[in-house]
Formats: sequence, structure tokens, C-alpha cells
Amino acid sequence: MGTMAVLGSGLTAGVLFCVALSVVPALRALPPDRYVQAHQLLGRNYDPTMPVIVLSTALVDVLLAVVTPEAGTRSLFVIAGVLMVGVSAVSHLCNVPINRRVKGLDPAAMPQDWTDPRPVWRRWHLLRTVLSVVALVVNAAAVALA
Repeated sequence: MGTMAVLGSGLTAGVLFCVALSVVPALRALPPDRYVQAHQLLGRNYDPTMPVIVLSTALVDVLLAVVTPEAGTRSLFVIAGVLMVGVSAVSHLCNVPINRRVKGLDPAAMPQDWTDPRPVWRRWHLLRTVLSVVALVVNAAAVALA
């Protein structure tokens, strides 16, 4: 089960790091209408997949915390689980509402009063990326100690 915790947190960290490193700068370079169109296309596969990976990993961390007899290792799994829940919370409470607003736009008819969400979305994305990388490190440490 430890392998699943490392795999899940690693997948999460890898996807979010990739988005931060490559996708976000590419989207920032686009004019608003093309940004909206690209954002709508990118979310199609991430949106249903990432919540399952993140929440499954958090659940695995909780289960490992319950069954791990050694207190230090148990604490690490708890911390990793909390970090993964943090990734989910930032996603659902901050990034997803922005995603929904962008998905509701028509790229061919951008509103005159459109406020560019990219800087705010990027800040929230960087937070969840950091949380996921730390969760990966903590999970790896816990598995190494187990």
C-alpha cells in the first residue's frame, strides 16, 4: 500500500509540476480568446481524473496511518494525507470555480469587462503544486521508514 501512496502523490506532483512549468506559461502567452479555447480543451481529461487520484492517495495515506504501528512513520502518513487533502481543497475551492467560469465563456464573444483569471489561477495552482511535492517527499520518507 505504501507504493500506492508514493505513486499517487508522485502522479499528482508530476502532473501539477508539468502544468506549472509548461502549460501555465503557454496559456499566459495566449490572447484571451485563444486562452479560453485552450483552457476549455485542457480541462477535459484532467478534470475527471485528478480528483480521483488525489483523494484516493489521501485515503491510502489515512489507511496506512491506521495500520502502521510505529508512531513516527504513522505521523508521516498522517501529514502526507493532510497535504493531499490540502491539494484537493485548493483545487475544489479555488481553481475549479475559476475553471467553471472560463468554461462558460464563448471564445468568439469575449465580454468587454472580462477580468483575466490567469494570475489568480496560477497562484492557487502553485500552492497546490507545492503541497503535492511535499506530500510526495513525506510519503517517500514514510515508506522508506516502514
